[in-house]
Amino acid sequence: MLKESIKKLLFEGTVIPAHPLALTRELRLDEQKQRGLTRYYMASGAGGVAVGVHTTQFEIRDPEVNLFEKVLALAAEEVNRAALNRPFIKIAGICGLTEQAVNEAEITVKYGYDLGLVSMAAFKTQPEAEIIAHVRKVAEIIPVFGFYLQAAIGGRVYSYDFWQQFAEIPNVYAIKVAAFNRYQTLDVARAVAHSSRRDEIALYTGNDDNIVADLLTPYRFEINGEIVEKRFVGGLLGHWAVWTAKAVELLASVKHTLATGHTDAASMLSTNIAVTDMNAAIFDPAHAFHGCITGVHEVLRRQGLLEGIWTLNPNETLSPGQYEEITRVIEAYPHLVDDAFVAQFLENEIEFDLGKCRLFNSI
Repeated sequence: MLKESIKKLLFEGTVIPAHPLALTRELRLDEQKQRGLTRYYMASGAGGVAVGVHTTQFEIRDPEVNLFEKVLALAAEEVNRAALNRPFIKIAGICGLTEQAVNEAEITVKYGYDLGLVSMAAFKTQPEAEIIAHVRKVAEIIPVFGFYLQAAIGGRVYSYDFWQQFAEIPNVYAIKVAAFNRYQTLDVARAVAHSSRRDEIALYTGNDDNIVADLLTPYRFEINGEIVEKRFVGGLLGHWAVWTAKAVELLASVKHTLATGHTDAASMLSTNIAVTDMNAAIFDPAHAFHGCITGVHEVLRRQGLLEGIWTLNPNETLSPGQYEEITRVIEAYPHLVDDAFVAQFLENEIEFDLGKCRLFNSI
């Protein structure tokens, strides 16, 4: 079961970056930079990290690489060593068919992770009932963070009935919707709203192409004569692996807007487009997302948080024109870039009080 403090934060909504993998030029783990990234996310005010996910590179599981357990351990060590005076959610990516997923879930529990983000991408053609059974098995080991991955990068489309059954699984506490599709996003929100566990499941956006709009939108359904509302309370995003301090500010701004009811719709929707434009530069949809990991790395490299953009897959690199696109969006939207915060973090990292650190409001 989730700790109450973790559950409370999860349901209030928070910023959860998908943790990248820091490598040396020789494609070995750069432990110093890897630990530094975790500290950066804590210092930025993020409410958690997701490790061992796509942004961490699935190749960490390859036998010849064998870094899955190592990167989980490093992040857990940094969080524990920081002795934060606030809750911080540790999420581990869990992949593969059931035997592999059960093994990864057990490793995850060993290092004190709070939830497992369960990828279903290994189930290419199996019946949905088999996938539900798979998730139930993992949920017996660790609380589950569901994951609707877009079909363009290896996911598949699931039925509304699938998500109805998914929402009824005990020990499912959240679902990340990264379908990049309004119809499929609506399926999940409606299924959760209609489930008996509607108040026990938090929705998190993974729709990097629509982050702000997801956070602002109320999903309302009439059920048995009453209106039931579900919202995306936070995000678990590869996009939030960069410019994280500004992502924290952005979520706080959205929450303030919702709490006060003083909505400047045009301004918020304009911000949504700006964030989507920035995401297009780093995630590279123009080339079928080929440069999505290296795009994240390039931003972190420019800031000094990574030494280079190297990945375990030698075929992954920036796409033609992607470097220039990243430069363009950084110059176009300076208010959404946290370069000044990162510079101060790197300069003063040893003295940073991670437990008390909170971003100053206007860098």
